[in-house]
Amino acid sequence: MVFISLGCALLAGFLLANQNPINSDLSRIVRSPFLAASISFLVGTVFLGLLSWGMSGNLWPTREFISTQPMWIWLGGLLGGIYLTSNVVLFPKLGAMQTVILPILGQILMGTIIDTFGWFQAAIIPLTMLRLVGLVVLILGVVCAVVLPSKLKKDELMLNSLEKETGKLFWQIWAIIAGAISATQQAINGHLGTLLHNSEQAAFISFFTGFILIAIFSLILERRLPKLSELKTTKLWNWFGGILGGSFVLATVLTVPKIGAGLTITMGLIGSITGSMLVQQFGWWRSAKSSVSLIQIIGVIIMAVGVAIIKFL
Repeated sequence: MVFISLGCALLAGFLLANQNPINSDLSRIVRSPFLAASISFLVGTVFLGLLSWGMSGNLWPTREFISTQPMWIWLGGLLGGIYLTSNVVLFPKLGAMQTVILPILGQILMGTIIDTFGWFQAAIIPLTMLRLVGLVVLILGVVCAVVLPSKLKKDELMLNSLEKETGKLFWQIWAIIAGAISATQQAINGHLGTLLHNSEQAAFISFFTGFILIAIFSLILERRLPKLSELKTTKLWNWFGGILGGSFVLATVLTVPKIGAGLTITMGLIGSITGSMLVQQFGWWRSAKSSVSLIQIIGVIIMAVGVAIIKFL
């Protein structure tokens, strides 16, 4: 059963890496990352709603359950909306590798904090010296996988402007924050699934809440709906982002109670890295094609060692 949960978390990370370029391409078609995120959440909500109804016949918790739970238990959808929208915005600005790896750094750091202090009803895991060493190794791996490749390219050594580099640094920092938001979402959704004793229902509630919030925000900001002429130009796979995102949320809800938030994030990390490297190498989903460099592979290996130290030693 443990190996099934590990495989489920691994697959969740791989799916998430493929969701980013799909939603980014949809954003290009509808000319708005927020409209693209709303469409993705709508598709994911319908997918999870049908799954929850088919598996258990329930979509909503009882009024008594809602009234007895703390407010933070319902924040998973909001955090998921922020994370998904961030990925749609970040992908064209940072590329496949950075859009996945930098949030992974935020996930690991926040996952460590959650485990250390027992936030969101998580089991407390003390922050030992060995875990600190693992964090340092992990950060070193991120530097190798993300920072060094751009610095080693001659065309990037000749900076076009200070403003351009500062802007990129802002998006890189936000990518780390988005990862921390994702880790928080996984911990909250996992605990919600435990309380409901229904993983599909918990995933649906999280996605439905996220859809309502991101749709309202999108309408306020864009003041329009996607045009039918725009939607007609989409490919079938442009609609898969919501299904992949819904599957990711469902997988984390299933695995967090069984193997813990930390190990779920760890296996998701490995799946995400593998997926992002394949997306970048082969240019899947109409994304920019770029060969994976040796230093990136070394960085990923170093990150894996850091994760192993944090979670397994």
